[in-house]
Amino acid sequence: MSRAQLTSTVEQSSGGAVAPFLAGKNKIINSDFGIWQRGTSFTNPAGGFTADRWAHNADGSGKTIVISQQTFTPGTAPVAGYEGTYFYRLNQTVAGTGGTFNVFQTGLEDVRLFAGQTVTLSLWAKADASRLLGFTFVQDFGSGGSSTVGTFLTGPTLTTAWSRYSVTLTIPSVAGKTIGTSSALRIQISVPVNTTQTVDVWGVQLEAGSVATPFTTASGTLQGELAACCRYFYFDSSNAGGGLCRQASTTQSYANYRIPTVMRVAPTITISNPTGAYIFSGGGGTSITGISGNGSSQAYYGLSLTHGSVGAAGYAADLSFGTATIQLNSEL
Repeated sequence: MSRAQLTSTVEQSSGGAVAPFLAGKNKIINSDFGIWQRGTSFTNPAGGFTADRWAHNADGSGKTIVISQQTFTPGTAPVAGYEGTYFYRLNQTVAGTGGTFNVFQTGLEDVRLFAGQTVTLSLWAKADASRLLGFTFVQDFGSGGSSTVGTFLTGPTLTTAWSRYSVTLTIPSVAGKTIGTSSALRIQISVPVNTTQTVDVWGVQLEAGSVATPFTTASGTLQGELAACCRYFYFDSSNAGGGLCRQASTTQSYANYRIPTVMRVAPTITISNPTGAYIFSGGGGTSITGISGNGSSQAYYGLSLTHGSVGAAGYAADLSFGTATIQLNSEL
């Protein structure tokens, strides 16, 4: 029996994992929702990211939508041979009015991906009641590129039990298009609007071909998925602890840090909650009164620190950032 026959047979019977693992078969990063660097619960994220690589957006008014990480009870993950840990939940507790879209989405780097090819998108999902999904494949040609091209497919009607669903389509060619910077293929999954509902999703896979083969993550390992996620977003909890800096004067210092994973582009830097930040130099110490980004590249970022008078220009000083968090963002 060939591998193609084997994977088809196993998928039809169980949807379970099968060896050997094909690295890169599934193009969706964090497809099993194992990485949540930003937190585990988000109310009305309004286009913001939730689980790593996954953003949610909805229009209308008066609604309340909570996106959260949910934990599988051991032994209850929906696919034989793959014991998932977490799944993604969309819980709309207040229906709201005037909504025309309610989607969660992920962006895959480079609009050339799968252009002109037949692909299959599959996922496991369930809901609190009968709920219709929709799928939109958006070719985003990036800044300075051609206008976006969207392909919409009506998806399945979910039930209250975990089931695997799939759709197959041909991604349009990019022939004759202008490809700008930060182009992407975006996968949008839409749920009903203006209604209370709960929709659970896990194991999203996008692959070449017309058959939904057994599920694998993009990398096959937790470490690999985290590294892939960190290409786009990095929550720096280690450097937030402090380290060394160079004093430019008694009240101004600079620190530089290496990013463990090379990011997609030079990231934007966000510092939050710097309560209790402190600098120690020349036998004394004082509070840090301001922390801001001071440039970045794909591999490094810098911080500028203002503080009370301590030490002297040219001194190496110790830092403690207290409750500060540092986020590096180079999302598509």
